[in-house]
Amino acid sequence: MGRRAQGSAAAKGDRARGGQVNVDWQRVEEELNAFGCARVPGLLAPAQCAQLANAYDDAGLFRSRIVMARHGFGRGEYQYFRYPLPDLVHQVRESLYGPLAAIADRWHAALGIDERYPPRHADYLARCHAAGQERPTPLLLRYGEGDYNCLHQDLYGAHVFPLQAAVLLSRPGADFTGGEFVLTEQRPRIQSRAEVVPLAQGDGVIFPVHHRPVNGTRGIYRVNMRHGVSRLRSGQRHTLGIIFHDAA
Repeated sequence: MGRRAQGSAAAKGDRARGGQVNVDWQRVEEELNAFGCARVPGLLAPAQCAQLANAYDDAGLFRSRIVMARHGFGRGEYQYFRYPLPDLVHQVRESLYGPLAAIADRWHAALGIDERYPPRHADYLARCHAAGQERPTPLLLRYGEGDYNCLHQDLYGAHVFPLQAAVLLSRPGADFTGGEFVLTEQRPRIQSRAEVVPLAQGDGVIFPVHHRPVNGTRGIYRVNMRHGVSRLRSGQRHTLGIIFHDAA
């Protein structure tokens, strides 16, 4: 999507109401460090999922539409929201950013990377916009039978926030079958590892945009990550994607 490369005390509870996210962030960080992804159950309520899925046909909400097959990205399509974002999308993006910025800072410290992230998303966006990355990146994806998303990374310019989120808006087994969220981890000098994340309607998954730190026998090293969606066997699948850096 966009420019793609192929191939503390924790709050308890996991429900977002109107974007007011209440997440066990300690667990999220532990799972990210251990597995490279973290599932957030019930991030959105069913009514919120339906609201966003139905918004896909409202052309006025979006700045561009991408048909994946035209670009070799897979099959299916997605649309990038325009600014101002719908309230729910904006609220979820803002609520997730702060805790993820703290995790991103710790990742960068572990990897010896100097860049740090401001606690307010508006300040980080100002950094992106000053560098010419001004186009919003939150998006809705739609898959039909036989559609899939190739393994990729969501890189849109020089400024790349290390973590992103996706929320499944459809009901597995009822609205669609197949279409699993897949991550791969390219480990140096050994074979790649795959992770399939089971999601219910409204569940979110947080995962790296391009790489993450791993603690090995010789210290901390960097592994490259890609994500995608397996082939849909039947039905229709909608997903909300939350990316925190904007695009050039």
